[in-house]
Amino acid sequence: MSLKIGVVGFGQRAGLWRHAHRPDDGIEVTVVCDTSERGRSDAAATLPEATVTADLEVLLGSGIDAVLVTTPDHQHRAVAVPALEAGIAVFCEKPMATTLDDCDAILRAGHENKTRLYLGHNMRHMPAITQLRELITDGRIGEVKTIWCRHFVSHGGDYYFKDWHADRRNSTGLLLQKGAHDLDVIHWLAGGYSTAVSAMGALAVYGDITDRRDRTGERMGEWFSLDNWPPTSLTGLNPVVDVEDISMMQLRLDNGVLASYQQCHFTPDYWRNYTVIGTEGRIENFGDGPGDKIGLWNRRHMGYAEPDETTIIAGGIGGHGGADTLMIAEFLRFAAEGGPTRTSPIAARQAVAAALLATDSIRGDNSCLPIPALDPDLIQYYEDGQA
Repeated sequence: MSLKIGVVGFGQRAGLWRHAHRPDDGIEVTVVCDTSERGRSDAAATLPEATVTADLEVLLGSGIDAVLVTTPDHQHRAVAVPALEAGIAVFCEKPMATTLDDCDAILRAGHENKTRLYLGHNMRHMPAITQLRELITDGRIGEVKTIWCRHFVSHGGDYYFKDWHADRRNSTGLLLQKGAHDLDVIHWLAGGYSTAVSAMGALAVYGDITDRRDRTGERMGEWFSLDNWPPTSLTGLNPVVDVEDISMMQLRLDNGVLASYQQCHFTPDYWRNYTVIGTEGRIENFGDGPGDKIGLWNRRHMGYAEPDETTIIAGGIGGHGGADTLMIAEFLRFAAEGGPTRTSPIAARQAVAAALLATDSIRGDNSCLPIPALDPDLIQYYEDGQA
């Protein structure tokens, strides 16, 4: 397999290039595009053999076979669509986009140009999630009826409230930017997509912090620290902070499954807890990293009971329990050869749709809102494997 790879957006998530740059295997990152001086400087220092440019047309015309789109979320469409139109296989980081119009434009561009499109939902490769799903598909809890997810985000203040994420003009909100991970997982574990959602939320903590400054040119790793505690003590927040730091939503899926998702950005701990209840038992994870545990209850108990069975969560090499390595390897194979993938452009769009409508519910009257339908031709094309 021989591939020339481009990267657009050399910021926090661009570190995925390390999994794609394998010169000994004939796979090389040959060009990087970033509109910021900091991004270009970092790229030139990190990948001295690669062409570094601020001009997307230079990248698109450089002869690359595939591109990693790791720009801020609201810029995905502006990069992914012309790349797909140019016949370049696209890895688009999640969330797919910040509007349904942008999502559907990306899907149409892949369909109309028959160019391979891959969405970077790395949690579908995380051992904690794949092991939960294996228990479900093995029939260990019967038919799934409900899923509850609680997401404790201790790093929220540093990760999302000191840069562009805090401004809804860029991120829409953290139910989308952060929650798209979990909503995709809920859909995957449940085997269906949301048809209606409702939500409540608030900017409960970070909106009261008045110490703000522009961090243009900085990177999250330069201000992140576990010593930044309690959340009310944080300084140097983004000049605009207008996204919710606590959200809770309910989902009704097309197969009858009911789900809930709760996200808080000022907790002391950082992990996701999934509870999946079926007709013959339930499963729940305690921690979501290597060495943590998944409990299975499949017989009746009086009061609280320890799990009837316990599974240890596996590990892997690379970020997110090895998920990033596996995800990029799958993308490279897909870009070169096609074939089935664990992630799904349709699923990515449906996760965005659920997040967007839930955000509308929060900022409206908390009512239940229907998920807009997607063109059946697009669904068939992508679910058939983009063949």
